[in-house]
Amino acid sequence: MDDFVAWFQHNGGVLDTSMMAIADFPGSGRGAVALQDMPENHTIFTLPRSLTLSTQTSSLPSAFGFEEWKKHKLHKGWVGLILCMMWEEAQGNQGKWITYLASLPTQFDTPIFWSDEELQELQGTAVVDKIGRDEAERDYHEKLTPAIKTRPDLFPSDKINTWYTLHQYHITGSRILSRSFNVERWEGEIEQEAEHVTEEDSNEDTQANTSVGSAMDVDDSGDGGGAVGEESSDRDSDDEEIEDTSDIAMVPMADILNARYDSVNAKLFYEKHHLQMVTTKPIKAGEQIFNTYGDLPNSDLLRRYGHVDLVPCPHLKGSLGNPQDVVEIRADLVFNVVCGDLSTGETYRRRIDWWLDEGGDDVFIIDADPVLPAALTSFIRLLLLTQEEWEKTREKGRFPKAKFDNQVSPLLRRIFEMRLTSYQSPDLEVDAKLLASESLTLNKRHAIVVRLGEKQILAGALETLRFMDAALTDVGSNGSKGKRRVASGGTTGGGKSKKARH
Repeated sequence: MDDFVAWFQHNGGVLDTSMMAIADFPGSGRGAVALQDMPENHTIFTLPRSLTLSTQTSSLPSAFGFEEWKKHKLHKGWVGLILCMMWEEAQGNQGKWITYLASLPTQFDTPIFWSDEELQELQGTAVVDKIGRDEAERDYHEKLTPAIKTRPDLFPSDKINTWYTLHQYHITGSRILSRSFNVERWEGEIEQEAEHVTEEDSNEDTQANTSVGSAMDVDDSGDGGGAVGEESSDRDSDDEEIEDTSDIAMVPMADILNARYDSVNAKLFYEKHHLQMVTTKPIKAGEQIFNTYGDLPNSDLLRRYGHVDLVPCPHLKGSLGNPQDVVEIRADLVFNVVCGDLSTGETYRRRIDWWLDEGGDDVFIIDADPVLPAALTSFIRLLLLTQEEWEKTREKGRFPKAKFDNQVSPLLRRIFEMRLTSYQSPDLEVDAKLLASESLTLNKRHAIVVRLGEKQILAGALETLRFMDAALTDVGSNGSKGKRRVASGGTTGGGKSKKARH
């Protein structure tokens, strides 16, 4: 890392090596440590925007030709940025970022590199459908490979099998997923860039004049600068069909910092010409300096970064887990439980189309909150409506109210129980015992942590139902026929539910 620090400082970065060092932390890998006490609002390091690596700062899109770049669809999705990084690394000592790229990891514990047998351990979790290996490989074969074949001057044939392989494509994509930052143009620069693209001007200073946030949300500080906080909720961009990644950049030195639940003590702020990492609270000598990924569930932490968080959790009565863990309930599971053999009926298809067109969700999120999401209950009630009630609801243009009663309760219970059966074993005790074993591989341990956390959420949801059923029974015994409205939490059109693909 000495070479990396020297490169950083030589290219305009400012780092006080008497205050911060790069160190290895057991269980966390490489990170940043405070060598002296740091007060709040202390600037740890700064770097010019031109030192960030993106499709805006790399000279490849200009050399390739912007029209050809678009023709090969390299301006949308992740393939363009991946190709820029592969190309910059292939330049060797002639490349501007070679020392930085050489400091990045070449091995990852993320599920995209797991064997099929290891992936079976994740069956039922929110990870499996989001790994995106098939989609990534399709982009590699249908976009990247045809593009590089058209320009042997930029991609010599003797370098293809070293720098542009499918394996290297996955490695580079994983570097971006785990370490990239979100780019925002500074005010006035969007118009300049549009003009620059039209003229195909290769002026690197113009390309580099961007404002960088992070794989992490940008908070406006109100004084002309911005702060890079948590990872943007997806990037729920994972769910977008075609994502514009021109605003994504690699930020040397900033990506050294690790993250841990509820431990952030520094954030990346940006100004017109530079970025600076600033402490958000006092840090004592010897403590690790943490940025934030946004307090994500273990399913997302594992998929993106290859690790999980385990801290004392209130919903687990102090046992270790991740307070941000969630369970995703797909709308098709709800549909099958509620409608059964009637699922082929045209009337139900019309209801679902209307639900989605009106902004309803097709994935519902259950978390540790003992209040069930209103959108889930509302969707169930939509499916239960008589034909006459459905026509009136459609005319009003409003989702059914999230009323919990004796009709909805058993359906919710069945949905949660069916969701539990999607895991290798619905038994929580089995996974708890497995975690106590010292012979587990790292990947299997991570898989068990993720699925156990999700199953604990479902167990909590079933416990919440028991309390709500008891409330209905108490009301029924007092003469109200068990029909008292027990409201679900949140708002019908959003709240704890998550908008996925239509």
